[in-house]
Amino acid sequence: MTQLVPVRRALLSVSDKTGLAELGRALAARGVELVSTGGTAKALRDAGLSVKDVSDLTGFPEMMDGRVKTLHPMVHGGLLAVRDNAEHAAAMTEHGIGAIDLVVVNLYPFEATVAKGAERDEVIENIDIGGPSMVRSAAKNHAYVAIVTDASDYAELLAQLDANDGATDFAFRKRLAARAFAATAAYDSAIGQWFASVDQGETFPPRVSQARVLAGTLRYGENPHQNAALYLPAQVEAKGLPQAEQVQGKELSYNNYNDANAALELAAEFRGGAPAIVIVKHANPCGVAQGASLLEAWNGALQCDSVSAFGGIVASNVPLDGPTAEAICQIFTEVVVAPGADEAARAAFAKKKNLRLLLTDGLPDPRRAGQTMAVIAGGVLVQDRDNGAITEADLKVVTQRAPTSQELKDCLFAWTVARHVKSNAIVYAKDGVTAGIGAGQMNRRDSSRIAAMKAAEAAQTYGWTSPRTVGSAVASDAFFPFADGLLAAAQAGATAVIQPGGSIRDEDVIKAADEAGLAMVFTGMRHFRH
Repeated sequence: MTQLVPVRRALLSVSDKTGLAELGRALAARGVELVSTGGTAKALRDAGLSVKDVSDLTGFPEMMDGRVKTLHPMVHGGLLAVRDNAEHAAAMTEHGIGAIDLVVVNLYPFEATVAKGAERDEVIENIDIGGPSMVRSAAKNHAYVAIVTDASDYAELLAQLDANDGATDFAFRKRLAARAFAATAAYDSAIGQWFASVDQGETFPPRVSQARVLAGTLRYGENPHQNAALYLPAQVEAKGLPQAEQVQGKELSYNNYNDANAALELAAEFRGGAPAIVIVKHANPCGVAQGASLLEAWNGALQCDSVSAFGGIVASNVPLDGPTAEAICQIFTEVVVAPGADEAARAAFAKKKNLRLLLTDGLPDPRRAGQTMAVIAGGVLVQDRDNGAITEADLKVVTQRAPTSQELKDCLFAWTVARHVKSNAIVYAKDGVTAGIGAGQMNRRDSSRIAAMKAAEAAQTYGWTSPRTVGSAVASDAFFPFADGLLAAAQAGATAVIQPGGSIRDEDVIKAADEAGLAMVFTGMRHFRH
């Protein structure tokens, strides 16, 4: 197999003209003949370069609005010929097919066309046919042909030519081929997804492929012996941590991303509302509060569970100010995520050099559509995002006593937090502040007890006369299968309950609530989070 292949002829046909003129000049300076098509040829000529049209090779003009221009044996024969195969060489000679040593192609902007909301006909016209065909031909024959599909690879290409006296080596061509096949796979994936989901309205099509672009490798995964990386979808639907500005601090780890995303998603529930602070530890909120000021919200959230807050992740729904930043810096915090931060806040955080500060310039829509995936042995589980929501009008009072106006507010606040707590989830809340959170237990009674225990510890820590669970509302992410979890909440001092309902023992639970003097509402919607 030939290791070094001199680049004597290059075929360039690009939709994205970034860096094209510079590349063309660099190739021409190295004695490379330039062959091109349509707009690419014009751009090169406008840059003062000599270019041969593809139609000069094929003997056919571009036709059908450019749909047919490179789909020809004179092009693909020059790309696919095995040059040290006698029969291939003879066919090239017989038909006057010249070898093409370098192909530079990027494809019609299909995804950008879809993203701008173009009509169907325009979307269809931006499905590239000749480009992927050339890319695949060149990539298959990488033993002899170099294929470049991204302008970011131009510098590497020129460095390769300089290092090898105008030639490319096999290892380089092999790397380019891998990138090329990944590019066409991602392109076809985007087209297939559009046809299935947008054009045909299929939620779960027979075949699914997901295009992802490597954003970078991480130090390790959940544990040091695990490798990890961050990939981005080819088309980002909602801006989040990967698009945030990291103002300071060490690079994010796998766990940082996971936990900070949980905090950001919960903070987004309060976008447009009163200042809110979310503190997350191991993907579970350990304190959430709204207040008249962000500092008030921070104090309320911290007091829910100051032990768990140590080494946690903090997110806010509004830009951070100096006093709040100073308060956050009083405890060890891994990551702070916010839509923005004023100069005083930045200055406060700058004193904690290892603290990671990420500014998102907005919050994701918590009600956005989309799907989530979970890998299992032998398959992948796919489901719609849990974007369901309820309002006060959706609630059904099922007890003899209806909740007061304040109890309803506390119920809805607790419910908002509970949907972001690992199941089985129990959340006590009072006056816009979480009083206790019980997460991830195997039964709901234990979650109720753990949340109450944390509230009691907080009262002892801060010298309160009683825990905040007294007079609180309690939310359960799923129905109470027995009355024991509800009674544990009543013992902790809760006076109102919000839960989905739907258990075969609902009547028993309602009876227990009535006997305890509780007000209870059903949502009709559950929020398991495993």
